[in-house]
Amino acid sequence: MPVVSVSMPDELLARLDGVAEEYEYTGRSEVVREGTRTLLSEFDDPSLEGRPLAGTVAVFSRPGGDRHDHHVGTLRHEYEATIVSSDHSHVGGCCLDLFVLEGQLETISTFVGTCRALEGVSAVEYSLTPLDDLG
Repeated sequence: MPVVSVSMPDELLARLDGVAEEYEYTGRSEVVREGTRTLLSEFDDPSLEGRPLAGTVAVFSRPGGDRHDHHVGTLRHEYEATIVSSDHSHVGGCCLDLFVLEGQLETISTFVGTCRALEGVSAVEYSLTPLDDLG
């Protein structure tokens, strides 16, 4: 099996070790493999493919000033055809960007992945609802 080197903050590494110990994984690698499988299968829901979807995406980040704001602003422009609305708030010492999206699964899942990759983002939560089920 190939070896992959991953850099992560000490806090995240401590949490990873805690999960490995608490749930009796054989080590960090097993936890990382399971997390990777979960992430890769996250948007593999055939029942949502090809259907119009509404989604809410909450992006939590540490207050970081202009650079983060620039990245979020770039996302707003890049996905303007999909973003129905967005709001920026401060909650619990964090920045919270809330997006309401309308589009196809592939576009929304790419948006979520892009948000997760932004510098300073600590969590991304989302919810999807098929629009054709609402009528």
